[in-house]
This record gives sequence, structure tokens and C-alpha cells, in this order.
Amino acid sequence: MTSTPPTRARSFDAAAALYSANRPGYPGELFDAVEELAGRGLRGARVADVGAGTGIATGLLRARGAEVLAVEPGDGMAAEFRRSNPGIPLVRGDGDRLPLVTAGFDFLTYAQAWHWTDPARSVPEARRVLRPGGALALWWNDMDPAVPWIAEQDERIRDLFDAGGLTYRALPAELDLTVREIRWSRRIPLDVHLANHASHSAFLMLGPAGTREFLDAERARLTALFPDGTVEERYVVTLAVALV
Repeated sequence: MTSTPPTRARSFDAAAALYSANRPGYPGELFDAVEELAGRGLRGARVADVGAGTGIATGLLRARGAEVLAVEPGDGMAAEFRRSNPGIPLVRGDGDRLPLVTAGFDFLTYAQAWHWTDPARSVPEARRVLRPGGALALWWNDMDPAVPWIAEQDERIRDLFDAGGLTYRALPAELDLTVREIRWSRRIPLDVHLANHASHSAFLMLGPAGTREFLDAERARLTALFPDGTVEERYVVTLAVALV
């Protein structure tokens, strides 16, 4: 997609299995909020999950009863998606050029994927493929900086990349979006926590040596903080929904 260099947007392809195994899912409350803000349920709805990656959100949408189709541009991510979700249809494409029929969908969802698009193209495409009254739902899942150890780790990451390696996103101003935050947490092994970081594009672009050096130092710090080897990651999901 076009708002960031293509090599970075496609960096996930070489790490699709790492991504699938260690990235967090999403709480049920997120999908409750999507339904509330859209004014309709997901069950039986025609949904396109764009930038679907390995299908973490796609599978959860299907579990809510949606008739879901995935859209994914990356070769490696698409291959991992097919392994993980053999019963869900997948088409190749991106949010700037949706390979979808006009007025064919009740929902378009972007789970941590909208920032890879060019809104000058992706907003008109969303309007084109959604049915009248359809909903565009964008969300991002971030570790909660209100938790002291997470805020300290986030600062170390920002120092490592001098902010230049991080992904920034802005909500499309041309849409009337309603924004909501959903807080949740997961308890995972320390190794999974570190592998989750390694699956992010900034670290994938940094390369194995630099990533290993940083995460080895994080392992030492967090082992002292979590001596039983179990980390509680607390998250804030930022959801934005527009009726189109």
C-alpha cells in the first residue's frame, strides 16, 4: 500500500509465521462496539477484511457469523492466511485498489492496516464497495502506555528508532468517524511477548542482529520484573467507525 515505502509494507511476508504465532487477537468487546456503532450486527453481514494479513481478525469476524472475504496484497501473508483459514475466501489486492464489486458489502474492516493505504484512494474505494449505510471500521491494537513498564519499554523502542522507524497513522478527516477505546489484556510467556515485537515492521526492517540485541536486553529487564516468565500485556484498541 502507498503511504509508506513498499519494502516496509511488504516486510511482513518474510515473517508471516512469526506474525501469526505471536501477534495478539482482539477481545469480543471490540466486535460488540463495531456492531453498536454500525447499527447492525455482524451475523449474516457481508464483510471484506482488508489488509487481512494472516487472518487474525478475519477468523474472529467469521466466528461472529459474518460472511467474510479477506483482501491481502502480500505473498507470504496470503500463504500463511490460507494455511490458517482454509475455509475463508481470499483475494489479492489492497485498500487503494480493491478487487471487489461496487456496493457489495455491509462492512469494510481494517485491522491495523489502514495506515498502509493512501486515503486519497482508499476512502473513495471504501465508498464504492460499501452498500448504502454500510460501515467502514478501522482499528489499531496498542499496548497501554498507562502501564509503567509498557511506557518505559515504549520509550526505549522510540529511542532505538529515533521515531523514524515507527508507524504513524491518522484518521481520514473526510469521513465522519466515531472513535471508541477498548481495553483488554492477555497473559503470555515472555518469549511470545518478545516475538510479538520482532514481528513488527520496524524490527523487521532493522534486521536480525539489531533486533536480537535489543530483545536480549529486554529479556533481561523483563525477567527481573516477571520472574515466573509470564507477562501480562495490557492493550488499548482504538476503533473508528464511519457510516458511508
